[in-house]
Amino acid sequence: MSDDGPQQTGHERVPSRQRRRFPGISSRAYEHPADRSALVALRKLSGFDTVFKALSGLLPERSLRLLFLSDSVRVSERQFQHLHDMLLDACYILDLEKVPPMYVTQDPQPNAMCIGLDEPIIVVTTGLVELLDEEEMRAVVGHEAGHALSGHAVYRTILLFLTNIALKVAWIPLGNLAIMAIITALREWFRKSELSADRAGLLVGQDVQASMRGLMKIAGGNHLHEMNVDAFLEQAEEYDSGGDLRDSVLKILNVLPRSHPFTTVRAAELKKWAESRDFQRIMDGHYPRRDEDKDTSVSDSFRESAASYASDVKSSKDPLMKLVSDLAGGAGDLGGRVRRGFDGFRTPPPSQEGPADGPDTPGAPQEG
Repeated sequence: MSDDGPQQTGHERVPSRQRRRFPGISSRAYEHPADRSALVALRKLSGFDTVFKALSGLLPERSLRLLFLSDSVRVSERQFQHLHDMLLDACYILDLEKVPPMYVTQDPQPNAMCIGLDEPIIVVTTGLVELLDEEEMRAVVGHEAGHALSGHAVYRTILLFLTNIALKVAWIPLGNLAIMAIITALREWFRKSELSADRAGLLVGQDVQASMRGLMKIAGGNHLHEMNVDAFLEQAEEYDSGGDLRDSVLKILNVLPRSHPFTTVRAAELKKWAESRDFQRIMDGHYPRRDEDKDTSVSDSFRESAASYASDVKSSKDPLMKLVSDLAGGAGDLGGRVRRGFDGFRTPPPSQEGPADGPDTPGAPQEG
């Protein structure tokens, strides 16, 4: 997109308040490394999405478009104008060449999505519109615009289509286990793509507190006077570090069927990124351009993804992740921890240097 005029951009408005714009920004600038590596690999498969777009008649996309057109309200200058202005602002800031159609559908459950193969469409529920204030909603619209810019709508639909085909052959011996592995991997990618879109929402809204409030409201409803962002983030810290190996296993089981990360986790991840050097560089105008996407290395992207996961494991306070980190680092007290059972993985091993370093009772809780 360029600034040559509305006949090229389709935009006749600039953002409603002064916000930094990112001309030509590539979605690689804000994508989570695990999300980015998958997308880079898919984009390198020339003609992959073209083939499936040609098969879009097999998908319910056309039916969904007709459904939203017939039974929802299309956002425009005459309907939900404030959302229309936010959408134009988001597309202007992210330099999105084509403004996706946007619909509001009657549903008390707060939700938003970006779907479609040929052209992505954005759908938000009345529950979400009624829950969020203007700046919080702006972050959500930016989140969905980020999905559109990344191509998540296309690739999600393609991979879901492949999954549906695979499910039809699940009767093959061990086929069900293979299918579950595929679905589990897809959900893991979906969760990382949500973290990417949260970052896009922050780039659009450029108000980290509004992004935090929006996530907090999605978790706890429209009782902002009863909630506190710092306390909400402390929940994420407690979730990450609390409990023993049993809790770690339960966390995994709880998250496996989900397409979205838990809201406290999303808030903590977004705050971490907002305080990072990567975010500041983007805000200073230093970011990858989409005209360089074709030159992106798949192997480099996968190395970045692997490094990101390794860093997460190393920095995590979760007992299971600490165990994995210890195994990788050759922890000497692993046998002792196993002998002490689950509690051995909840607390540090007893000090070997005497009482001066803390309680010498085996398995005694220690601060820090």
